[in-house]
Amino acid sequence: MTGKRAVFFVSDSTAITAETLGHSLLTQFAGQSFDYLTLRYIDSVEKAREARDRINAAHREKGLRPIIFSTLVVSSIHEIVASSEGLFIDFMDSFLSPLEDELGSRRVASVGHTHGVVTQEHYRHRMDAVNFALQNDDGGSIRQYERADLILVGVSRSGKTPTSVFLAIHYGVFVANYPLVDEELEDSRLPADLKPWRDKLFGLTIQPARLQQIRQERSPASRYAALHQCQYEVRQVEALFRHNRIEYLDVTSKSIEEIATYILKATSLDHRRL
Repeated sequence: MTGKRAVFFVSDSTAITAETLGHSLLTQFAGQSFDYLTLRYIDSVEKAREARDRINAAHREKGLRPIIFSTLVVSSIHEIVASSEGLFIDFMDSFLSPLEDELGSRRVASVGHTHGVVTQEHYRHRMDAVNFALQNDDGGSIRQYERADLILVGVSRSGKTPTSVFLAIHYGVFVANYPLVDEELEDSRLPADLKPWRDKLFGLTIQPARLQQIRQERSPASRYAALHQCQYEVRQVEALFRHNRIEYLDVTSKSIEEIATYILKATSLDHRRL
């Protein structure tokens, strides 16, 4: 058995809604440790039974009742997953039932509607933003910075890539990110590639101990993951941010949702959600 409780995000579509709401709730419980598993596109009775079996297996393996966050809408599928050996939290019913009462209208249960796209124009814009984030990851294509709404800067493994992609998917923001490496941290000068875009820069920093932990998972026992190296890079990058008056955020204990929300507010890009 393990002390980590299993958490399942279950959806008939992408599960983004279940993940976003579920993670937001669990961040309120400091000191708790969870194993997360997302079950997407549970859109048939057969898949629902498989999901229930996986949840029940997690219960037996860990000896702790799993938590299930669901956005399933079809009753036959919903009932199967809800019968599993876990705490079943139904986001759809929690919100839709009061809305039905208020609007005097019944919901139309249709697979995939929980993450529907409002218009094809909005969908294309978000996909363009995602492609832009991927093409401009880790300083990949500085020639496109003119198109960027935002350029995230920070040391390697400080959360730039997941934040860039999250902002693209959920808000349609065109985000590039640029990793600051040793030779660029020796003084507090901005790299030449970033100077023309000073007004688009936002910094991410992280506590050295957490940075070491993340890097150890990728490159154990390396100079890159050594605590003294992490301490040096964080100290230098924060000095660079302060010297150049670049606003920055310590992401150590923050979720991606919290990071994105803070950045949108700080940069006045919060009107860009599509």
